[in-house]
Amino acid sequence: MVRVKVIIFDPSKCTGCRLCEIACSVKHDGLSNPLFSRVKILKRYEEIFVPARCRQCEDPICLVACPLGAVIRDKVLGVIKIDYNKCRGCRICVELCPYGGIYIHPLKRKAVACDLCDGDPQCVRVCSGKALSYVEEHNIVYKVKREDIFKFFQREH
Repeated sequence: MVRVKVIIFDPSKCTGCRLCEIACSVKHDGLSNPLFSRVKILKRYEEIFVPARCRQCEDPICLVACPLGAVIRDKVLGVIKIDYNKCRGCRICVELCPYGGIYIHPLKRKAVACDLCDGDPQCVRVCSGKALSYVEEHNIVYKVKREDIFKFFQREH
C-alpha cells in the first residue's frame, strides 16, 4: 500500500476550539462553516473532545458497501475518497462507518469524508493545542505501546 502517513489525535491536548473544522471547510468548500467540515469535534463528558472523522481504514466497509463504487482508494496516496460524480447520497457509507467519519454534505447532499487534504491536512496545521499530528504510519504502534507502558508504571498499586 502507498499510504505512509496518518492523522493521530491526542485528546489531552484538544481545547475544543474547532479551528480544525473551520480549516477543513475553508479548504474543501471555500467557506468558514463547520457544517461543511469533514471532521466534527464532539464533546464527551466534561472537557474531553473527540474528532469524528474518516480513519482511513485498511479494509474499509464503506468502500465495499457502496453500490455505485463512489467510495474509492486513491492510487497515489492510498487514502479513501468519495467520487462525487458517482455518489448519489444514499447514506449507506454513513450508516456503516464504525467511526462516524462520513457525513452527508448539507448543500451538496453527497457523502464527504476526510481525504487528508491530499497529503497536507489543514486541520493539523491550525491545531493550536497540537492535538492533531500527521505522522508516519509505522510510528503509531511505537507511540501507543510507549504510552501504555508509561501509564502502567504510573498507576498506584
